[in-house]
Amino acid sequence: MSEVSFDIDRVVADARDVDGLSDFGDDSYREPLEKLLWSLEHEAQLNAIGRPVLRQRLVDILSTRLRVQAYLERYPEIREEQILEPLVIVGLPRTGTTMLHRTIAADPRMYAPLWYEVRFPCPALDWDFTAQGDLRIVEAKAEVQAMVDANPELLAIHPMDAMGPDEDIMLLEQSFYSFNMQAFANIPSFDAWIEAQDHTAGYEYFRLLLQFLQWQKKRSGQPGERWALKAPHHLHYMDLVFKVFPDARVVQSHRDPVETIPSLASLIAGVWVIYSDVADPMEVGSQWARKFARGMAHTMAVREQLGEGRFLDLWFRDTVSQPLEEIRKIYDFLGMKLTPEASAEMSQWQEFNRRELRPPHEYTLEEFGFTEEALKRQFRVYRERFIRD
Repeated sequence: MSEVSFDIDRVVADARDVDGLSDFGDDSYREPLEKLLWSLEHEAQLNAIGRPVLRQRLVDILSTRLRVQAYLERYPEIREEQILEPLVIVGLPRTGTTMLHRTIAADPRMYAPLWYEVRFPCPALDWDFTAQGDLRIVEAKAEVQAMVDANPELLAIHPMDAMGPDEDIMLLEQSFYSFNMQAFANIPSFDAWIEAQDHTAGYEYFRLLLQFLQWQKKRSGQPGERWALKAPHHLHYMDLVFKVFPDARVVQSHRDPVETIPSLASLIAGVWVIYSDVADPMEVGSQWARKFARGMAHTMAVREQLGEGRFLDLWFRDTVSQPLEEIRKIYDFLGMKLTPEASAEMSQWQEFNRRELRPPHEYTLEEFGFTEEALKRQFRVYRERFIRD
């Protein structure tokens, strides 16, 4: 037997040993975890880095779930936190959603999930509600640095900051109802299984974790009026976004898939090679183009069903050329005033995070098995509706 075991009972036991806790609240995590562990063992072809690192990630998630349950028992008022009219930024990856999200998060009226919070949403049981006493920050900085050390090219593709706002897909990962682990490894059986499941339980746990993070932010003295959330993943489950957050306001960013999908494939491939020595860029391209073509079709169907009033459309070229003007449109959509103070904070963030300060991101369509014509066919309906030639 391998020294690094993907046996579910051993993984669960290791998670319970972290803090000596045993109550997961419910067992909704167990079936997706079991499917995921099987794929990691039998399909992912993990290397000497991938096996222990990804197993530890699962132990971290399970021990976090145990800790969350302990906090809920100790502070039942967490469940009473109200998540009001959250802003949800979506779009194909590489459409400027990260820049929009991080710029808007500079407004102190906005709650935004930070990287260390989505990776480790629950603090230690003895946390003193200060940044200085929060060991999650130390762990998150070390993990980000380890990823960059393993593949420095990641910084050219996606800015990584343990203390900066980031995607809430990692909160969905806490229930194992997400596509996040597929970004680390080739696990086709789990991918097919999880796509066929009802993800309501995942989104309900996501809402609970947002309540918990909001409670934490309030306890540590951070003001806020509403959440600014962002994840391309929500394209796949836009119906559940509105089911779980009925008053959500969605901003959708648009850019030609011919430009975005190869860039996404480059990012995913850059992560796969950290954890597997046989990562296949062609497989990356095929999997993720199909996945996001399916997700975009889903969101377009939800838009048709619910009506366009719940959505605001922005275009990448405008976001890049006039970001603050586009953000003003978002604030009008939200019914919020874009204050001079918020504008100043956003302008400062933009100045210190200019794209030209990072290395160029270089890739070709061919290395991922793409052609321009095939991508145009795959996303034809979306392109006809939203892409300006």
